[in-house]
Amino acid sequence: MRRLLTQNGWTVGLAGLLTLLLVATKLIQPDFGISGLDSLARAALPFALATLGMAIVVIAGGIDLSLAAMMAVASVTAAVMMQGASDGQAALVVLFVLALGAAMGAINGSLIVVTRVPDIVVTLAMLYVWQGVALLILNAPGGGAAPWLRALIVGGVTLPGLPAAATEWLPKAVVFLFVCLAVIWLPIRRSKLGLMFYAVGSDQLAAFRSGVPVGRTRIAAYAVCGVFAALGGLSVTMSTGIGEPIPGPYLMAA
Repeated sequence: MRRLLTQNGWTVGLAGLLTLLLVATKLIQPDFGISGLDSLARAALPFALATLGMAIVVIAGGIDLSLAAMMAVASVTAAVMMQGASDGQAALVVLFVLALGAAMGAINGSLIVVTRVPDIVVTLAMLYVWQGVALLILNAPGGGAAPWLRALIVGGVTLPGLPAAATEWLPKAVVFLFVCLAVIWLPIRRSKLGLMFYAVGSDQLAAFRSGVPVGRTRIAAYAVCGVFAALGGLSVTMSTGIGEPIPGPYLMAA
């Protein structure tokens, strides 16, 4: 236990700080309860997913200023394609949007690798490109979201056989975030690809001399960032029920 706490000291500290803030909020606002916690978790979900995407690019030694714009493209694409769609069609739309996010990220990475222009310059330019694409798809908030998709992050967790009060305090948005983390990032982090991300981010020349394909690894990092950006855009649509073509305040937070 001591070793675990030592290795994850910052995480434990942040969890403790969050607990203290929740206690303080409860003292200041006695009415703050399950509904307030659910609203807070849904509002924080896009920020958390954007941060995960940015973290991967930073680990690989880069930065992506087009992150929020890619989220907007994913949000409006999902909202437009889901409007009037059946549950099965909505599931296909989700897969398409995730693939779209990976493609947008891969385009960013490919431009950086091929042109050898600094990441910050390329992604700043692509910010305006993706923002324009989002406005072409939907020039005002609109569209829709499948009810089953919204149900994934709205409300508290309920488990069969257990009283609602036992699990309802845990927002579905938090569970959704941890599932995304477990399904996408944790396997990558423990794989050869994850090791290459860290190697390229630490020292590109040393990574190259060790046989790491630096260019392809950087493109892969941006592609994974694009997947998390797509998830962030989907979470906005899932929470509000509509697509938002104007990038939110997710870039600076990430």
